[in-house]
Amino acid sequence: MKIALILLAAQGFLGAFDTLYYHEYKLRLPARPYARHELMLHALRDFIYALLFGTLGWLAWNGLLAWGLLLLLVAEIVLTLSDFLEEDRTRKLPPGERVMHALMGILYGTFLAYLLPALLHWGRLPTGLTLTDYGWLTWLLVVMAVGVLLSGLRDLMSAREQKEWPRPFVPKETV
Repeated sequence: MKIALILLAAQGFLGAFDTLYYHEYKLRLPARPYARHELMLHALRDFIYALLFGTLGWLAWNGLLAWGLLLLLVAEIVLTLSDFLEEDRTRKLPPGERVMHALMGILYGTFLAYLLPALLHWGRLPTGLTLTDYGWLTWLLVVMAVGVLLSGLRDLMSAREQKEWPRPFVPKETV
């Protein structure tokens, strides 16, 4: 489980860089009306990450809760894929951001591969939460949970402030 948490922390560092450098500094997405839907997707995904960062270092999700966690992980994948499609509809990604997203996708898959054995084990236990502690890693994940929660709230507020913007029409390619 410790390797899964280290991979999750690495995902947090890459996500923080992606958000601070590309979304905030370089592209200033919160100020762009066309980014309203993208910001909503980011906010939803950030809230899932806040829950993951804030709990996985402290708690084992046992029994039915393990399956709830699995649903959250799948929801994150669906939101990420929706975000990819939204980005392609509304803006041209800088090459570095495209590479960053690819690396984060690979890292997330690796995290899931290391988390899956623990998740299967937790699913066989009686339903409830069990306290765990991974020392400094637990606390690092708590700091990341606070950061991603604040980022999600910022994205949500920015998206709500934006007026509805017509989505660009992307014609279907002919076969």
